[in-house]
Amino acid sequence: MANLPVEVITEILSRLPVKSVLRLRSTCKWWRSLIDTTHFILFHLSKSHTTLILRHRSHLYTVDLQSLEKPLEITHPLMCYSNSIKILGSCNGLICISNVADDIALWNPHLRKHRILPADRFNRPDSSLFAARVHGFGHDAASNDYKLVSITYFVDLHNRTFDSQVQLYTLKSDAWKNLPSMPYALCCARTMGVLVGGALHWVVTRKLEPDQPDLIVAFDLTRESFREVELPATVKGNFDMEVALLGGCLCLVENRGSGFDFWVMRVYGSSDSWEKLFTITQDHLHIGLPKLQSVRPLLLDGDRVLLEQNRSKLCWYNLRSGDVSFVKIPGIGNSIEGTVCAGSLLPPTLLNLRDESEIHELGHQKNRKKRYQC
Repeated sequence: MANLPVEVITEILSRLPVKSVLRLRSTCKWWRSLIDTTHFILFHLSKSHTTLILRHRSHLYTVDLQSLEKPLEITHPLMCYSNSIKILGSCNGLICISNVADDIALWNPHLRKHRILPADRFNRPDSSLFAARVHGFGHDAASNDYKLVSITYFVDLHNRTFDSQVQLYTLKSDAWKNLPSMPYALCCARTMGVLVGGALHWVVTRKLEPDQPDLIVAFDLTRESFREVELPATVKGNFDMEVALLGGCLCLVENRGSGFDFWVMRVYGSSDSWEKLFTITQDHLHIGLPKLQSVRPLLLDGDRVLLEQNRSKLCWYNLRSGDVSFVKIPGIGNSIEGTVCAGSLLPPTLLNLRDESEIHELGHQKNRKKRYQC
């Protein structure tokens, strides 16, 4: 490789998984200089390096998506007080995690680097009952900033009213700020914000009434405001719903009681692009297994969709044949939750976006010395 142009070497290295890149980084000074550039980190991120992270109580594991075998436990940076850890969101290889003490860490598990976030400004109203808190994490491309949204939801059961406290953490400021309350009630307190199209998404309702339909609300990370997302024409919000990310598209899962309909928005922001991808029912399951309470899509792999069933089991659903094959992860209990994460070299800090002069300079160094400085 000594005679190859730096652009070709960059292309080759960018196709390797993080573990292999880090191994090469430690063997050669010139490669280390190349791999540490902002250009290479972002170029490597643009390639497909995806892994699955499974949570079982306070333990986190990485699993190869091709085999779904041999889970590798990873040590996270937070204390566990009640044998529990929560994943708040994932973006560009960075993961937000929290514990029951509401300590929050921004963490790259592949680099084993993390950043502890400052405490938020949560204040509980005296007259309301604390109901739930959800988060959402994502990257604002317009400002090149990573942002974490915290929505704390309160309910007044006597008057059947609700309120919320919305706070926003930005990596650039390393601080929280208060935002106007969200004029909706959360429908699923266990669902973190789903990042699609520069916005975080939740299922909400307008009033605390049994006949109120569900709807999707989006928090725009650039404008820092909420807006509603139009549902498919045939979906009225009368059944329980959940949102997810599937194949890079916003996915809506509608629980119709007899089965689950999976919709994807092919073109984000275009309500006409909603398409029903498939339906899965209890008949798809083997006899003797628990009834389907929830099904969440994790990954689209060709004609297969990896599903998380009842927040406890994984299975592959074949879009062509309709067959379901269950996945047994050795060494992990039945209660698991999955998160798809990019394998990246991004540190839990902001990158200094510079032009490609650093790459050109490395090329000049290579040409002058005619060999690597190994």
